[in-house]
Amino acid sequence: MSKRFEALSERKEEQKTKESSRAGLGKVYFVGAGPGDPDLITIKGKKLLEKAGLVIYAGSLVNPALLSFCHPKAKLIDSAPLTLEEIMKEMEESVRRGELVVRLHSGDPSLFGAVQEQMDWLSQKGILFELVPGVSSFQAAAARLKREYTLPGISQTLILSRIHGRTPVPEREKLRHLAVHRSSLVLFLSVLLLKEAVAELLAGGYPPETPVAVVEKVSWPEERVLAGTLADILGQVEAAGISRTALVLVGDFLQATPERSRLYDPAFAHGYREKEAPD
Repeated sequence: MSKRFEALSERKEEQKTKESSRAGLGKVYFVGAGPGDPDLITIKGKKLLEKAGLVIYAGSLVNPALLSFCHPKAKLIDSAPLTLEEIMKEMEESVRRGELVVRLHSGDPSLFGAVQEQMDWLSQKGILFELVPGVSSFQAAAARLKREYTLPGISQTLILSRIHGRTPVPEREKLRHLAVHRSSLVLFLSVLLLKEAVAELLAGGYPPETPVAVVEKVSWPEERVLAGTLADILGQVEAAGISRTALVLVGDFLQATPERSRLYDPAFAHGYREKEAPD
């Protein structure tokens, strides 16, 4: 049944695309810009920027160097000072002219991108759109630190979250509740409220000596990295004057030596390799 449903959905999408093309309408692409380094945008995302007639980008978060990929005649709009209604009006007018539109989001659009409300608006208007995933800053941060979030014997769970602020968080997702797991944790949009975040994590169960890293503007030329523990990271961040565009990474994965992975252990058999006999 699921395969039939998927096939039906694909046919409907193809039909909508054909109808849109015949009507002379364009299409909107939500493109993940990556964490900042222009080389970390996907090939598909770069190609779309090269063809787009309109590019609406998050000016406070997207590295301006990425705009060098845009077509010389493309209209570029910084969304930072705009409301949702103003953004969607620009999109709709461009689509009605038959143009390809790129909505350029930092990192990956699926994480803290406020993208769902835009997609819902386009759906209501009957405007075709597509998502192009990007490299998230939490992935770039792990690469920068040369660490793995899911270490055997240390942590097999990664939580991506934020502390409550002007944007509320469901009660069940408050940091003190998430901290009970003591898993690998990455906090977005939280460095400005780091004092409150640290208090919540300690109250939830992370020990004061838990390793912490704060990575500001990961992969940008001005990137900065601070390393400490829950007991001392706040003082470091305040001294450095970091108040935005930074991730907070928490957990033993930052320093611990993991158990050997069973995937490549000669004493462990799986579907592609037999267990080796002991000498």
